[in-house]
Amino acid sequence: MHTENVAPVRTAVPAVPPGVLASVDMQVRRLCARYAQRLPFHGWHHVSFVRAKAVRFARANGAEVSVVETAALVHDVNYLVRRNSAASAGERLRLDVLARAGVRTAVARWIDAIVIEAEMANRGPDISVEAQALSDADTLFKALPVTPVMLSHRYLAENGITLRELADKIVGEQRPVHDGGFYFYDPAASATYEPACPSACRTNTIVAAIAPGPASSGVPSGTSATLLVPACSSGSSVLPVSSCRATRISSRPPAPCSAGSCTCR
Repeated sequence: MHTENVAPVRTAVPAVPPGVLASVDMQVRRLCARYAQRLPFHGWHHVSFVRAKAVRFARANGAEVSVVETAALVHDVNYLVRRNSAASAGERLRLDVLARAGVRTAVARWIDAIVIEAEMANRGPDISVEAQALSDADTLFKALPVTPVMLSHRYLAENGITLRELADKIVGEQRPVHDGGFYFYDPAASATYEPACPSACRTNTIVAAIAPGPASSGVPSGTSATLLVPACSSGSSVLPVSSCRATRISSRPPAPCSAGSCTCR
């Protein structure tokens, strides 16, 4: 159970000392290595990216950097607890990792609250600066042009969901925050990835071969999908898929499957 006002008073001394942070890092690295096959999307490549970017956003917005960095390390451990789960599902494992590293109880609770607060499905316009930094870093990974095309099949395989279900998740979670004007909290990130485009949005068709690898990736070999999303034009550039809103998605499964019946598990 999460309580409000869990954030300790900020001081000049890092809330998470360097040695403690290093211990969290070591534990998460080991978990990612041990369960690499279960985390093709949310593995160390994702964690390390979010960590590095979260630190930069935290330094820019005045957040407690050591807390944000630690939160980034443990923000996706829920995927080790249950596939396709909310961040809250990882609370027990997250707090266990932090306790083993020597993070003070109050700070650990603060970190856990930040992770929940920063989740796409939960966040609003007035979340804490720590949650803003973590959220922007995680969102930036999704907004990279290569993510929807190159990594979608990994997300589907890891979470055991269909391409249609992924599209519904994108629309359901990302459209409200995009329309609400807080897809990114950092002004520079927002200016880069969210240029104004109320009437400039047009439908852009992206055809992605989502299973270029072996069948063991969890997606039927040869499966392809057409993802229809409104892409915002600004000169010759086009925003990444996840920066706007997905509107329709259809798949062309390989024979002998009938259209719409194949699931990626």
